[in-house]
Amino acid sequence: MATPASTRRGTRRRAGSRERNQTLWFWVFVGPFAAGLVLFTYVPLAWSVWLSFFDARNTVSPTRFVGFGNYATVLGDAAFRDALGTFTVFTAFIVPATYVLSLALALAVGRLRRARAFFRSVFFLPTACSYVVAALIWKLSLFNGVRFGLANTVLGWFGADQVAWLSTTDPPWYWLVLVTVRLWLQTGFYMVLFLAGLQRVPPLLYEAAAVDGARPGWQTFRHITFPALRATSVAVVLLLVINAFQAFDEFYNLLSDARGYPPYARPPLVYLYYTALGQGQDFGVGSAGAVVLALIIAVATVAQARWFGLGRKEG
Repeated sequence: MATPASTRRGTRRRAGSRERNQTLWFWVFVGPFAAGLVLFTYVPLAWSVWLSFFDARNTVSPTRFVGFGNYATVLGDAAFRDALGTFTVFTAFIVPATYVLSLALALAVGRLRRARAFFRSVFFLPTACSYVVAALIWKLSLFNGVRFGLANTVLGWFGADQVAWLSTTDPPWYWLVLVTVRLWLQTGFYMVLFLAGLQRVPPLLYEAAAVDGARPGWQTFRHITFPALRATSVAVVLLLVINAFQAFDEFYNLLSDARGYPPYARPPLVYLYYTALGQGQDFGVGSAGAVVLALIIAVATVAQARWFGLGRKEG
């Protein structure tokens, strides 16, 4: 029996009304967040790129068009090149250390049969701490350079001399402070990523390895666990390098008031902070430096993704 035309029209109207209601509620929930993203992220980014082509001192309004003059100033500044060198040294320390430590913690926590959730929460908890607060704790309590500091107190138990941890002269002990505070803050987060990757490893692989005579421990880890964590490892390394580029709080709060603060102890973001918000307040050059840094991060990320074959289908 054929369906009446009026019934079909009524069905189409109800379907159309339902779709309009879904669209309306979608924008009700998503609209405020999308507007905030555009207003507070995309608009400032576009304005920063626009401002980088103008002379803008002590103002965020462009005054005189200078083309790529600001970019030439940034790239020709030895302090900016030293800042990139600082990033390279910091990355060489923090990326391998965080990777190894977070993977080791993930393997240890993953093997626990009891209190696994407790230890996972304990190691992840520092992630919720502010970088500024952690830097001040490291500076004022752990590595403050006086005999009452925790590090120097421990050294005193073994008869060692006190160490000026945050001195910018040789030996550069401040690198130990910078690396340890970043390790404490971020290792738990990457441990959780590795734990998620470990849960995706099929148990049948371990059973097959045991049947083939693989010993539990290093052999199983080398031939089963580590290759299975390839995608997680690539993501972790990419995030670590990007976060190293964004290092600011620990450098600024630990070393900003050190006497004789050398340029090579400043990462790129600290250099840009002093350029744009220092005495000169050169927002044009600061914006050009921000664009250059963003391009470096993008190129480095794409290069790493290509090198590790991220997204490539395995045969």
